[in-house]
Amino acid sequence: MTDPSTTRAGADPAPAPSSDRRRPVVLALMLAMGLAALDGTIVSTAVPQIVGDLGGLSVFSWLFAGYLLAVTVTLPVYGKLSDTFGRKPVLVAGTVLFLVGSLLCAAAWDMASLIAFRVVQGLGGGALQGTVQTIAADLYPLKERPRIQARLSSVWAASSIAGPAAGGLLAGYADWRWIFLINLPVGLLALWLISRHLVEPARTRADAPETRKAPPRARVRVDWAGALAIFATGALLITALVQGGVAWPWLSAPSLGLLGGAAALAALTVVIERRAAEPIIPGWVWRRRTIAAVNLSLGALGLLMVAPTVFLPTYAQSVLGLGPIAAGFVLSSWTLSWPIAAALSNRVYGRIGFRLTAVLGISLALVLLLAFPFLPFPGEAWQPALLMLLLGGALGLFQLPLIVGVQSTVPYEERGTTTASVLFCRQVGQSVGAALFGAVANGVLAARLGGTGDLDALARSLDTPGSLTAEAADHLRRAVDAAVDYVYLGAAAAAALALLALLTLAPRRFPVLEGEGEEGKEGERHGAE
Repeated sequence: MTDPSTTRAGADPAPAPSSDRRRPVVLALMLAMGLAALDGTIVSTAVPQIVGDLGGLSVFSWLFAGYLLAVTVTLPVYGKLSDTFGRKPVLVAGTVLFLVGSLLCAAAWDMASLIAFRVVQGLGGGALQGTVQTIAADLYPLKERPRIQARLSSVWAASSIAGPAAGGLLAGYADWRWIFLINLPVGLLALWLISRHLVEPARTRADAPETRKAPPRARVRVDWAGALAIFATGALLITALVQGGVAWPWLSAPSLGLLGGAAALAALTVVIERRAAEPIIPGWVWRRRTIAAVNLSLGALGLLMVAPTVFLPTYAQSVLGLGPIAAGFVLSSWTLSWPIAAALSNRVYGRIGFRLTAVLGISLALVLLLAFPFLPFPGEAWQPALLMLLLGGALGLFQLPLIVGVQSTVPYEERGTTTASVLFCRQVGQSVGAALFGAVANGVLAARLGGTGDLDALARSLDTPGSLTAEAADHLRRAVDAAVDYVYLGAAAAAALALLALLTLAPRRFPVLEGEGEEGKEGERHGAE
């Protein structure tokens, strides 16, 4: 059956702007993406100073969980709003909301207020993440799209390295409140560039002939009931995943109540969205094979990314005996190869197509993840660093062709919703992965050591000099090594699920729209042969 998107002509209502006009907009997008990326990492090293000033040690994890929750549940809402009202007003409003949240965070008087203001930040961060990716696709034709995507990937890479260092420096030598105030000049510059230089083309309706203009804006109806239902469903689900096994046991009343409530609200959301004239998450997001396959594949990507980002630093410090800085460099090796592979991926999918390029990338990732448990104990730091370097290259070949490819199968009026859909699935995958792999690691530790396993507590014991005998320390290191090995096997299973989704659901040839450029189409023709 032919994908519905192939019946639409014209990817964009107007040609992409010239290179000179794009430069300030690209700079604004990189600054906006940097705000969202940096804020996810800069707070981590300032937690001791924040807790020392405000208290609230028992709930400080919500500094991260609250932000993650707000970003995740608002992604689909902002995607639909950007298709309805345009990218520029959504990005401007999201940036303003993010900056207001940053200013409020800097003025927080206790931990409860800081957590609440981090949620406000996250409400703006959802607009930054989704809308920036959508505008990047609007600005560049298919042939040039990897260039801007690689730049945005490099922003994430730089933020993952610079964020913790900047947070530690500001908290140690200035004041922790500066980690939020530093967002203001960066965000204001991004706002000025966006307001001055981003000009959106006249849009047409997705179901109308290309020459027909959209109906008057006064007739646009926003599905606020659906937005509220999605927000409530995501809030319960992410809270259950983040707090389960940490604040309360998985089989306790709070966990079961939250998961049951999330399931009930999810069913209600489906009913609301089916009846809505302009649903936040339209049914075609899952009915079209290409989009559904990319959604599932990037959800699996979010799942497998938890293994290195969360557990590799603990492995490097507890098993290899590295310090925090050296452990950070082991992890950061994949942030070097990821954007490089992403930037070069068009040379691959231009020849063999989006699907085969992604299959190649995730297959390599699967092999590398399976190789991790075979590393020697205790091993050398270069061994996991090399695996991470190769893994970053493999995932760069996997993720970028899927995002670029799926954006090229929908018209301008559906691109925001589509982009938000795949990013939402990736975020949910990360939340599920953190809960699932945390339970796996603690279960392995409990089986190896007896009693209840707690990876964080064991890591702190190994980092405290003189707290353990040499024999006990070696026993704990082997247990941590085994726990991380099983986590990587779980990540390999997630990679296998992504591969299965591509092979069974994704069409051999992505239905690229007319006007998206010949390079991707040529690759899709080769990929279909």
